[in-house]
Order: sequence, then C-alpha cells, then structure tokens
Amino acid sequence: MSNIPETGRTPRVTIRLVTIQILVFSLLLTLGGRLWYLQIRNGDEYEKQAAGNHLQQVVQPAVRGSIVDARGMPLADNETRLMVTASRTELMKMPDEGAAVLERLAGVLDMSAKEVKQRVRLCDAETKQPCWNGSPYQPIPVTDEASTEQALQIRERAEDFPGINAEPEAVRRYPAPYDANTSQVLGYLSPVTDEEIEKAKDSDSPFLPSDQIGRSGLERSYNKALRGDAGVNRYEVDKLGRVMGRTQSEEAEPGSDLVTSIDSRVQAVAERELNKAMKEARKKFDDNTGRNYEADAGAVVVLESETGRVVSMASQPKYDPNAWVGGISAKDYQRLTGKDSNYPLINRGIQSLAAPGSIFKVVSTAAALRAGYPFDGNYQCSSSYSVGGQTFKNYESKSYGTIGLRRALEVSCDTVFYRLAHKEWKKDGGTNPKKNPDDWFYKTASEFGLGEKTGIDVPNEVPGRVPDRQWKKDYWEANKDRWCKVKDPETYAEKIAKENCVSGMKMRAGDAINYSIGQGDTMVTPIQMATIYSAISNGGTLYDPSIGKAVVSPDGRDIRKIKPEAHGKLPISDKWLKQIDKALEGVATDGTAAWRFEGWPQKKIPMHAKTGTAEVAGKQTTSWFATYTDEYTIVMTISQGGTGSGASGPAVRNIYNALYGVDEKGEIDKEKALLPDPQDSLPEIRSDGQIAADRDKKFSERLDKRAEDGSKDPGGGE
Repeated sequence: MSNIPETGRTPRVTIRLVTIQILVFSLLLTLGGRLWYLQIRNGDEYEKQAAGNHLQQVVQPAVRGSIVDARGMPLADNETRLMVTASRTELMKMPDEGAAVLERLAGVLDMSAKEVKQRVRLCDAETKQPCWNGSPYQPIPVTDEASTEQALQIRERAEDFPGINAEPEAVRRYPAPYDANTSQVLGYLSPVTDEEIEKAKDSDSPFLPSDQIGRSGLERSYNKALRGDAGVNRYEVDKLGRVMGRTQSEEAEPGSDLVTSIDSRVQAVAERELNKAMKEARKKFDDNTGRNYEADAGAVVVLESETGRVVSMASQPKYDPNAWVGGISAKDYQRLTGKDSNYPLINRGIQSLAAPGSIFKVVSTAAALRAGYPFDGNYQCSSSYSVGGQTFKNYESKSYGTIGLRRALEVSCDTVFYRLAHKEWKKDGGTNPKKNPDDWFYKTASEFGLGEKTGIDVPNEVPGRVPDRQWKKDYWEANKDRWCKVKDPETYAEKIAKENCVSGMKMRAGDAINYSIGQGDTMVTPIQMATIYSAISNGGTLYDPSIGKAVVSPDGRDIRKIKPEAHGKLPISDKWLKQIDKALEGVATDGTAAWRFEGWPQKKIPMHAKTGTAEVAGKQTTSWFATYTDEYTIVMTISQGGTGSGASGPAVRNIYNALYGVDEKGEIDKEKALLPDPQDSLPEIRSDGQIAADRDKKFSERLDKRAEDGSKDPGGGE
C-alpha cells in the first residue's frame, strides 16, 4: 500500500488538462482565423480560382481568307485534311520524353522515326529546319496527309499514343489554276513563335499559340486581313477532366479574302515562256566563255501600263508552296534552301539585282537632254572610244557614223553615250569635282526611282544601287582597310585592290563611261525597270506596283478596294518623253528588237522595246528585254542567258501573242486573246460572300491540247 495520499496527484493532472485545453483552444482559434481569411477576406478570389480549375479552354482556329486572281480563280484557299499532331508538353512528361510513342507513331504513318522526331523538336540557334518554330505549348503538326485508317488506329489505340491526336482540320492549299505556280508572289505560312506572341500581346491583333502567319509574299503583307480572329470554347470539367458542360464561348471570325490583279492565265503563259527561254538559252554556245549559257535564274514582270498593277510576276527557279503545309520535310527544306538549290524562295522580280545593260539607256538619254544636249543633235557612233589608254568598244564593234539620240537608242550605240557621259564627267571636275557638280546622269537615275524601293505590296523588295559620288565614298570607307592590306599585288584582283586603296573613293572617267550604258556598279531589279518603262508608256507617272486589288469581308458586305498610288513623275518634259517613246517604237520596228517583232500588227498595237545585254564580272552576260504597249509593260531578264533579244525576245513576244491573240502571221484572233484590255472590275461577289471563279474553259482546252502535242502556244503564238 502506498503512503502517498491520492489528493497529491490532483494539481499535476489539473495543470496538464489546462495546458491541453489551451493548446486545443489555440489550434481552433488558428484554424478559425485561417478559415475566416480564406472564406471571408479572400473568399471571392479563391472562388474564382477554384472555378477556373474546372474550366478548360479549347482554341478554335479561324479559317484563313482566300487569295484569288482577278477573275476569282483561287490562288490560295483551304481544304479539310486529316491532321496528326503531337503535344510536346505531354511527351516531355514521359520518362523517355516520348521517344517510344513517336517511334510507334512513325510506324503507323509510314514515316521514319528520325523525321517524326525532327518535326516535333524545337528550333533554336543550333537546331535548324526541319523543326518546330512555333509555340511549344500548341499541338505540333506531324503530318496533314494521314489516311482514314491511320487516323482510326491512333484514336482507337489512344493508350499507345498519349499526347497524339488525329482529327480533320482546315489547312492551306495552293491549287495553281492552269498550272500557274505563282509561288514567290503568294509566299507561305508557318507557325507563330513565342517571341511573336509576346511582341503582339498588347496590340489590337494579338496572336494565339495556334496561329499560322505569312512568312513571305502576299501571305505576309496581307496577313492581318487574311488570318481572321480565332474563337475560344470554354468547357466545365470535373477533377478527372470529364466535360460537365459548356460555358460562355467566343465564335471564330473567318479572315477576309484578297482579290489580286494577277491573271492566272497570263501567269501560266509567263511561267512557261520564261522556263522555255531558259532551256533554249542553255542549248546555245557562249563564245566568250567556251561553254553553253548556264541560264541559271530569271524573272518576268507584266504590268498594266496605266496603273502599275501586276498582271503576272514569274521567277525561276520556282517552288511548290504546298511543301510548307503541315510542316516541311527535311528533304524539301534542303531542296529549297541548300547551297545547290539556287534559292527558289527568292522572288527574282523584286529581289534579283543585276546591271541593267542597255535598257538603262532611256535614263542616260533623259540625263543628256537635261544636261542640254539636243535630241536631234549630231553624235559620233564610232566602233570604240578611248580614254586614258583604255578602249571602250561599241557592241560587236559596229560603227554607225553620225547619228542622233533617237537612232542611238534604236541601234543601241554605246559610244554615243560614252562620249556624253565623259563630257559631263569632265564638266563636273573629273576626279576633283567642283563644289556642287551637276551629276545629271546620277541625279536623273535617282529621280527615275532607281536606288529606291518601288513600294510594291509584297515584302523583301531590295532597293538596288545608283553608284554616285556619295556611294563611291561610302564604299571606299567600308573596304579601304581590306584593300590597303595588299602590299605586292600579283593577280588582277590584287592590283585593282591596290588601286582602290589609293583612289577608290573618286569617281573616275571609266566609272562614268561604264555607268552610261548600265554597266559597272549599277544594280537594278526587274520591277524597277518595269516601273520606269510603264511610266514612259503612260505619260510619265511612276506608280507603286501593286498586286492586291481588293479586300473582301467574309460576308461580302465590306469591300475595300486598293487604288493604285503614284510615287513620282519622270523628271523630263512631255516633249522629251514623246521623243524617247518614238525612239523605243523604232527599236521594235527598225532597231535591235525588230527581228523579234517581225510581222507584229504595229499599226493596231504599237510596240515599243529596248534590248539589253549586261556584262557581269566572272559570269556570262545577263539578258534583258524591256517592252511596252499602251496597255501593258513586260520586262524579262535571264541571268547568264546571253543577249537581250536573243534569249528573252521570243518569250516576251509569245506573252504578247497570248495577251492580244496574235498568231504567227501577225493577225489578231480575238477569241484567243487572253486579256487585250486590263480588267478593272472585280470578280462577282455573291450574297453569301463567296467570290465566283470565272474559269476560262477554252484556255483550259488549249492547255490540254498543247499538253498532248507539245507545240502550240495556248495564247495563239508559236
């Protein structure tokens, strides 16, 4: 028996009970305070967040607007295809980062595992195409050519393909009516990047991760109008992700349609004739180099003379813009961008730079007139012209005696322009110019629009170059260190470098002489020369070349017409303009282009022309052919193609034959004429907003017949 009284334990028990009660009370007080904070103080905020945890957003991409030609024929539209996509976010959660899933997917799609993995990897500075350059949080297209059977396999075996989806989607299509490719004009699409999303987030037209945007051509310059606004469907889901209902949603707004001034029929003829001309040039022997002409690239531009609208713009080599749809393959990307591709993505109508040769002489003629030389004066056209021990020859060393500027243009006499340019160079002070030299030959070129962009409504146009005194100084500053490193020159290039080190900043006599006939450092694009010649045709207005003709809203109620705009006037009087115009007509009837327009109905359709053969250091000559009628201006160039009239002449003649319906006898068949007058009106726009396509069945039949016998030109010419 214990002698300790039971009452001795009571104080300790009481203290413990009190302590426990205090702890419990404190805990309850803390929990109550926390509940008050969550439910009362911030209850509304957390209620919204909780609701948000049960909402899922599904982006509904907008249907991109179509691009159609002047007759409503689709150049770019949309079609439904079975699209297989991969969620990179889901794949990255897997232990092998989705490698096994992608290998199984490759087997179903009959693709190599390597190609599938390349398509879903992200592009960066070290990872080049093929790769995904869009947002990593949007589904990445693997293919848009899945068969129904392949799509069913993926959907039925969902447990084998986590993160993979297969469903019908609207994708871009480039149908090429009449086989008119029009690739460089149209451009192509690719996914929007995270950087572009971030940059545009505060703009009036932000991007969504699912957006595709134009990367070149009309797809890029009219992207905002074409892409529309994506919709968002919001679904209420439970904690397992099962859809419980649909909440407020925003419907997608389709993009507007773009009507262009391109005529697909003329485009088809221009593309074919350019390609044919290049093939023919490669069959001809070049005496200067001892091999056949390479004819490695070319371009042709057809403008409406009165408005500057582009009826056709063809560039070789070309490419199929459909290759970019649904993600480009490694093989196609290499073919389009590799060093042996000759870069078909370049639009050579606006991006190809070359010396213009003798088609530049209209600028030199205008400069001579502004400098005070009479159009009907007497000028010596000798076989050569010597300055400072250097001899500059006339083309093929021909001599025409004493002639005026009209005849100098007709026969393309170089030495007449050599003498005029040399005289002006001396008047301006030669290598030691006076304080404010007149520089008529250089100022006139700039005022004709050379050295500047024309303002055409497709991106990436290059400005060209007028090598005036300021350009010479800037070029010398940029290169003098490299030139002056040469101490004991041995090769020709080293000798030139040494000479440039000492006096490369000065305008020398040879520079002025070469410049006068479009040689030397002068660089132009086909669209620039087409703009100049169309201005001569229309009375002197330099228009911004344009391809977009109207933007049409999806319902057809809002039609925004795009009117031609001018950026200047030729800096010569109407009298001088008419004199040059008459001389260019003489080129087509009695000059260097006459043999190409033999039998042409000159009285009914007055033809004007200028031939050009430009020499390029280290390469074969560049062919130029500039022409115009009252309605159209056509300029063609072929790199390393030979002479102007020889290489480009037949192709340009055949394009005119197609436009006006002129046959081989020089007679006009109106039924075969594709476009004797420019089309000012828009195609029919139906009440539902659809643009009616006016397909030329007769032209299609002629194309089919030509495909059978391979001889007849669908426009009527041989």
